[in-house]
Amino acid sequence: MEELLLRVVPGLAEQWQGATPDAIARLERIAGRPLPPFYRWFLTHMGQSMGPLAYPTFDFSVQHVLDCYAQEWFEPHPRFLLIADDSKEMMPSPLFYDLDTPTRADAMVTTWEAQADEDDRYDQFETLHEMLAWSALYRFRVRKMPQTCSGTVSGDDPNLISLIEPVMRNLGFTQPISTGPYCGLYERGDAVMLCKGMPRHGFDQARSFNLGGTTPGALRKILGELATESSLKIKVAEWAPGV
Repeated sequence: MEELLLRVVPGLAEQWQGATPDAIARLERIAGRPLPPFYRWFLTHMGQSMGPLAYPTFDFSVQHVLDCYAQEWFEPHPRFLLIADDSKEMMPSPLFYDLDTPTRADAMVTTWEAQADEDDRYDQFETLHEMLAWSALYRFRVRKMPQTCSGTVSGDDPNLISLIEPVMRNLGFTQPISTGPYCGLYERGDAVMLCKGMPRHGFDQARSFNLGGTTPGALRKILGELATESSLKIKVAEWAPGV
């Protein structure tokens, strides 16, 4: 994960700043249980500043999270731990760890709108490291490509990633990190494809995708291979620039 972020995000090594051990320990006391190992790595490296990887409205800094609890904007919860406050004026949706759903040394990232009940939560990513990797690749690789498109991949198999992965491998793509069944990250020198699903929402037969590359023809070739070499159905919703 560290190799991916340092390779993809320009200037990250010079600008990220980790949290102090004391601040991490204070947050762990609020959680009431050991923090997920990956979150501890994240806080150690980016707990003060995420540098250029920072999100426009989400504040992941440990001090801000601690301040939110100290000012009683959020109550400590035995299951959900605030990891990022949301500064949006309209319908802010802060991010929480679901600590009862540990996965691969990490945990589920979920959210719900301010004033909403936690039962109305919306699971964002199966893990925080998948969320950060997806964001880094989307912002610093896909969006930098001359041509992009987005849409959905669907099929009858509940594990669609297992159908996508061998086709992408045969096309020369590699996976920068290991992921679960709801997230697929594929890189090649001239193209990047990101797939994303919604955990625990009953949409196992579809994944959204973002694909970036050199030309519309190059992207059509990749999507065509996915359609012909598997049982997947591909639907493109948008091209940018338009074609």
